[in-house]
Amino acid sequence: MLKKFRPTLIGTLVTICCIPLFIKLGLWQYNKAEQKLALQSQYDASSSHQPEAIPKDLSHPEALRYKQVEVTGEYVKQYQILLDNQVEGETAGYHVITPLKLDGKDELVLVDRGWIAASDNHADVPQIDVPIGAQKVLGQIWVPSKKFFTLSPQSLEKAHWQVLWQNMDMDAYVKAVPIKVLPVVIRMSSDNQGGFVRNWIRPDDRIATHLGYAYQWFGFAVAAFAIYLFVGFRRGKEVSQN
Repeated sequence: MLKKFRPTLIGTLVTICCIPLFIKLGLWQYNKAEQKLALQSQYDASSSHQPEAIPKDLSHPEALRYKQVEVTGEYVKQYQILLDNQVEGETAGYHVITPLKLDGKDELVLVDRGWIAASDNHADVPQIDVPIGAQKVLGQIWVPSKKFFTLSPQSLEKAHWQVLWQNMDMDAYVKAVPIKVLPVVIRMSSDNQGGFVRNWIRPDDRIATHLGYAYQWFGFAVAAFAIYLFVGFRRGKEVSQN
């Protein structure tokens, strides 16, 4: 005897809602993995090139991401900041961002000199030494994201410079200093003098995790549909027997 398919209204509604949601979440994770793969390709291509000067045209900074650059100038200590909540291994700390006034130009480029550990008392902001005199900086271009959450706006008072920042808010930084600031940051090379811990994360970091989550969500969609069919046919069989 053929089994009849008799799903419940509630089961149908739940399935209709859950399956598209699971598929959407799976695609979201899969797209994140693909984006990281594309960035890794850009990273690998840029890493094979010799360092150059920062291009004059910075209207599309994203196109310059990971480009190898070499600049010279002097650090401007009074506008140095620390990016909070940066983790190295399992230790919390900061990234030291120091502006470099470029030789022959009235403009700054920010240099991420690497990671330092925070003190046990987080209220104690460390005093960071800044190399004096002419500096040569080698590194890769980093373009800070504009998508971040902040608990409070960064201080823009030049007379009371706020050293500790939650995020690398380029717009806020540009407004906070009296000198032109380029819209990119240089992540200092690991063999450059004057830096700290520089274990820069590769763009393809955690790709396997994103793919695992994607397949998991797709699996949930398949499982939800299978359960819907199983329960619907079983209910139809029970109704027929009665």
